[in-house]
Amino acid sequence: MGSEQQYIELYEQARQIIFDHAPEAMNAVRDQAFENFRKQGFPSKRVERYKYTDMQKLFEPDYGVNLSRLQIPVDPYEAFRCDVPNLSTSLYFVVNDMFYTQAQPKGHLPQGVIVGSLRDNPKLLSKYYAKLAKTSEDAVTALNTMLAQDGLLIYVPKNVKVDRAIQVINILKATPQNAQRQVPDLMVNRRVLIVLEEGAEIKMLFCDHAADDRNFLATQVIEAYVGDHASLDLYCMEETHHKNVRVSNVYIDQQANSHVNHNVITLHNGTTRNKLDLTFSGEGSECQCYGCVIADKEQHVDNNTLITHKVPHCTSNELYKYVLDDKATGAFAGRVLVEHGAQKTSSQMTNQNLTATKEARMYTQPMLEIYADDVKCAHGSTVGQLNDAALFYMRQRGISLQEAKLLLQNAFINEVIDKMQLEPLRDRLHYLVEKRFRGELNKCDGCRLCK
Repeated sequence: MGSEQQYIELYEQARQIIFDHAPEAMNAVRDQAFENFRKQGFPSKRVERYKYTDMQKLFEPDYGVNLSRLQIPVDPYEAFRCDVPNLSTSLYFVVNDMFYTQAQPKGHLPQGVIVGSLRDNPKLLSKYYAKLAKTSEDAVTALNTMLAQDGLLIYVPKNVKVDRAIQVINILKATPQNAQRQVPDLMVNRRVLIVLEEGAEIKMLFCDHAADDRNFLATQVIEAYVGDHASLDLYCMEETHHKNVRVSNVYIDQQANSHVNHNVITLHNGTTRNKLDLTFSGEGSECQCYGCVIADKEQHVDNNTLITHKVPHCTSNELYKYVLDDKATGAFAGRVLVEHGAQKTSSQMTNQNLTATKEARMYTQPMLEIYADDVKCAHGSTVGQLNDAALFYMRQRGISLQEAKLLLQNAFINEVIDKMQLEPLRDRLHYLVEKRFRGELNKCDGCRLCK
């Protein structure tokens, strides 16, 4: 037994406290999640889907957990300085794993739309919670399910279109000092449930930030149900710091003729592990999955995707791009599974990567597993460096080597950004990416975390 033992002991000792501070629907699946976690333990690097990230090592430190639901004193507008302005979004905050109720968006939501705490919506919680995120199949999902006590619910009823994008700011804030024991580090278990009924449409932007110079470990499980003819745009942007560990599992189920855009953007981080499991359960559905990663120093970013075509006439497209500098490590493992009977499937998976130094490392593993004979599927990956001929051409015209590298890196990563449907975010990301390459993104005016 490795690093999971401390979490087993934590649950056994604090089970009643956890139950007392959580809604019934979350408690109903908690003990089973614990048993599944105890049986599995954290996956080793010999497990195929975790071969590029040492999960035992990530969960080994002794993190504090706010099981008693102490209120964390924080002004989210003060903590959230490095924002993405001028997006005309409805702005909500989640502090650690608790929906922040004291700050309400300026815009009004359409009739029947819910953005709020899981505990305040027991009927929807009982119907949908933990149905996609199988605790028997993933130890991190099991750990999150056994410890999570609240979370965020987004619900859009039938044929309702939310024109104004919903922006959720996830703020990591360390717990106050305990009189008996100071807890320097914090573990957060965040839960998100998204439900789109038939014909519903919504655009979501999640921004992850850290408001303290502490070691954080954040596990996140997102379950998204996308009904017939519904449309979900889900953007997840991380801009934390080098002391942050983020492990995020996203589960998406698409019904007939639905559409999903899923975008993952990693601009600043410590260690990040993103997993996407997307299933086509209804015919005529389509998904676009894009990711861009900029990493340097000793940052680590691992994206793992599984797209399952269970029914015919569905289309999936994936494009992930990485730019790695210094001693950064990147990993992409993508698998497309076309099951028996899923004829007329169309799938394209592409992973392209730039390593700016000899010390940077990139691991790439695109995979196709096909059990139908009338499909159109392709995949490919590349790992390389900046084009010497292009650099020489630009330098001959008076452009410095540093500026030439910047222009080529921008052009490389912008292919992903240009595919994003949320236009104000797309425009802002062009600016943020250029600042990131120039080393200026962590020097934003007015941000207390920037050093």
